[in-house]
Amino acid sequence: MRDLYTMILAGGRGERLLPLTQHRTKPAVPFGGKYRIIDITLSNCLNSGLRKIAVLIQYKSHSLDRHIRTGWSVFNPELGEFIMSIPPQQRISAEWYRGTADAVFQNLFLIDQERPRHLLVLAGDHVYKMNYADMYRFFLETQADAVVGAIEWPIEEARNFGVLGVDDTMRVHRFEEKPRNPFPLSDDPTRAFISMGIYLFRTDLLCEELRKDAAQETAHDFGKNIIPGMIHNRRVFAYNFQDENRKQVKYWRDIGTLDAYFEANMDLISVDPLFNLYDQDWPIRTYQGQNPPAKFVFADDFEGGRKGMALDSIVSGGCIISGSLVQNCVLSPNVRIESHADVRDSVIMENVKIGEQSRIRRSIIDKGVVILPETIIGHNPEHDRQRFPVTEEGVVVVTQPQQRA
Repeated sequence: MRDLYTMILAGGRGERLLPLTQHRTKPAVPFGGKYRIIDITLSNCLNSGLRKIAVLIQYKSHSLDRHIRTGWSVFNPELGEFIMSIPPQQRISAEWYRGTADAVFQNLFLIDQERPRHLLVLAGDHVYKMNYADMYRFFLETQADAVVGAIEWPIEEARNFGVLGVDDTMRVHRFEEKPRNPFPLSDDPTRAFISMGIYLFRTDLLCEELRKDAAQETAHDFGKNIIPGMIHNRRVFAYNFQDENRKQVKYWRDIGTLDAYFEANMDLISVDPLFNLYDQDWPIRTYQGQNPPAKFVFADDFEGGRKGMALDSIVSGGCIISGSLVQNCVLSPNVRIESHADVRDSVIMENVKIGEQSRIRRSIIDKGVVILPETIIGHNPEHDRQRFPVTEEGVVVVTQPQQRA
């Protein structure tokens, strides 16, 4: 793995996650209580033995850069190990990143400094568990020029991704990015083979392809340009995703919409979640704030009718459930819920305060929001739409301007 360098693409706007991405990039969006989305990819890298990692940032990257500096300074630079965030350098031109391939092209100076034989390119906004060392071994065994991480997917949803066609040896002979009519697997017409946005390259060949692409009028995108251009004259293979999550069904999610984000969080609080945060063999790492333990108070105040409790929920450090009911919720650190409030089926982010006798249901409450006493959210769709964004599935999203990301 010493000859492997990793670049994580983490500069996306995440427009379908607005307003959660109004003040932060998508990989920096909180997830699962105390994590950020990018923690999943970084933990995969750490657990896979990768030790040279550059996170390419761009759009509203302050909170992401802060998170990486405070939570991921885990390697020793004196040993040639690092996780570092790299903003656009504009070394080649005055333009920002024009696409995923251009982001790597504009940072080829990092490759020149390290001179790795192989380059792994990852997305920083997907949720899954994968040992990249297994993919690297497959890369070496097939003597590939490039390998694309891939997973079988329902064909009716495959139009949202890059779709691959492979032969019996897993060599890619066809690749279409977001096709209108996805082509199925040869042995299963209900499923397609889709790209996971994970690419492993021979560095010298990739540099050639990136320089050729930079000189042309293209989308400068790996899925639209680089991979389709390589399959005809390079050895491009697909690696069938091996899930370290160890469930009956493989878990990989691009939580690119508010409803997908909400459902991914709600899965975590089920008795047997599809995505396991509690696997000691594949831990998910993040920044650990100095928060006190969670506290539940007024359990014995029968005269006042108050009972502070949380059922079927994730409750992070620093939370105080004060004489209120929380059920089926994900609470980030330092949430305060006051007496007689009723909060259900919701994602509550850091430093939120929910006032007395409020009723909250099927909502995402962003960081630092203060909910006034007796506020009702999620119970009257027409009233909610007059005040807040509401998703197609009826999830209410509450934010406030100029909040800390």
